[in-house]
Amino acid sequence: MEQRSIKGAIFDLDGTLLDSLGVWGDVDRRFFERRGLKMPSDYQTDIKGLSFMDTARYTKRLLGLTESPEEIAMEWQRDVAEEYALSVPLKPGAGEYLRRLADRGIKLALATTNREELFAPCLKRNGVYDLFSAFAITDETGESKSTGKVYRLAAERLGLDCGDCAVFEDILSGINGAKSAGFVAVCVYDPVNNDEWDALRAASDFEIRSFKRTRLWI
Repeated sequence: MEQRSIKGAIFDLDGTLLDSLGVWGDVDRRFFERRGLKMPSDYQTDIKGLSFMDTARYTKRLLGLTESPEEIAMEWQRDVAEEYALSVPLKPGAGEYLRRLADRGIKLALATTNREELFAPCLKRNGVYDLFSAFAITDETGESKSTGKVYRLAAERLGLDCGDCAVFEDILSGINGAKSAGFVAVCVYDPVNNDEWDALRAASDFEIRSFKRTRLWI
């Protein structure tokens, strides 16, 4: 793989670095079941790339709930907090990949729809939290990943220009947002994105099917 003149690597979290999307699928199903409802087949597709609070607002509107978006978000957070703190793992090879990049002098950042109260304990337990120099959360920007603003915020916090950074993502809206903002885009395979993998590959500059087997060191 061609060596890139990249100074920063900005990673999505869930489905890219963490094997956690199954956890969120369970949370979504339980949320609907508690209310005697069946989760729409397109619900998880519709919320991809939305911020945590925008997802709560969307869900409130969709179901006509009386709870506030803040109350909905807190219910989700209670459901997953213990799993993030105690059991959610990195994807195979992800920790080694991050360390290899850091050893090469690449600055690392996280750009996520998740909340720091969830991801910080998880990354610390998995021994990679201190590898990151910056964190950016979609709720800080008020925009979804499709606009690219969360990646620009991450690059700014690294002290780098967008063109000097690669964005690693597992969703198409994130890849498109990163490309529109001028980043190098790297799609990362996850079983959940299998149906859109061809589209992700077509939209990206590079692809990673497995961190354990990749030769992409940007």
